[in-house]
Amino acid sequence: MTVIRLTRMGRKKQPFYRIAVTDSRKRRDGGWIELIGHYNPMNDEKTLVVDNERLDYWISVGAQMSDRVKKITGR
Repeated sequence: MTVIRLTRMGRKKQPFYRIAVTDSRKRRDGGWIELIGHYNPMNDEKTLVVDNERLDYWISVGAQMSDRVKKITGR
């Protein structure tokens, strides 16, 4: 199954996350099919950038969003 989830980047105690489309059997930071955005919780304003067109496309073809991605995108 295809999932839309966060992959952790950054360094120790200063994470930022990429929003990636990947196979559910891959590891959290394993290979991905497409990157559709990023999220930085360490800024005061918690930066979120998402390509909504690609997000809608992947949802339309059956990709499932993780709970955290649903929460931060508001869908």
